[in-house]
Amino acid sequence: MHEIEPFYNWRHDYIAADDEKSPFYGTVYNEFEFDKQVYNYLLHPQWDEFGSQTLYLKIIFVDYDKGFAVIELIGEWNDAIYNDIMLLKREIIDMMIGEGITKYILIGENVLNFHSSDDSYYEEWFQDIEDGWIAGLHFREHVLEEFQSQNIDYYINLGGFLNEIPWRTLKPRQLFHYIEEHLQKRLGL
Repeated sequence: MHEIEPFYNWRHDYIAADDEKSPFYGTVYNEFEFDKQVYNYLLHPQWDEFGSQTLYLKIIFVDYDKGFAVIELIGEWNDAIYNDIMLLKREIIDMMIGEGITKYILIGENVLNFHSSDDSYYEEWFQDIEDGWIAGLHFREHVLEEFQSQNIDYYINLGGFLNEIPWRTLKPRQLFHYIEEHLQKRLGL
């Protein structure tokens, strides 16, 4: 896992550590020391921690004018033991909502497992963004099944078309428009 870097092809467009509105503004990364880990597996030092012991993230793009963010995740999403959704909501999402972000694209290809608890923080996030949405891209099939078995897919749009989008080949605003157009058709907006 230490060789899996956050997606960096958009760094010329956005760097969270340089964004004064970002929860990670001013973060300095040590490129020579592995200081994060999930269980016994070291992580690349570019990933950001938000309080979880098993889930890390990278805000890879934010557009405040259009009100959207792209967040890449890595590790194990564990609400049952570590209450990761509460930490994500309180430490990251609440701050971003305060800056006008109401549309979230979560990249989940490096989320290895999901362990659920209750859905109250998902519901709160969903209610806090009113006319916004949350889209999960490229989550693994067994992770999708766990989200769906707990009805988390009521709050986060998951699977199907969203797992087929070649997001790495798109620019961030292209990705946003692609997803928004799909969700508008899907939700009948």
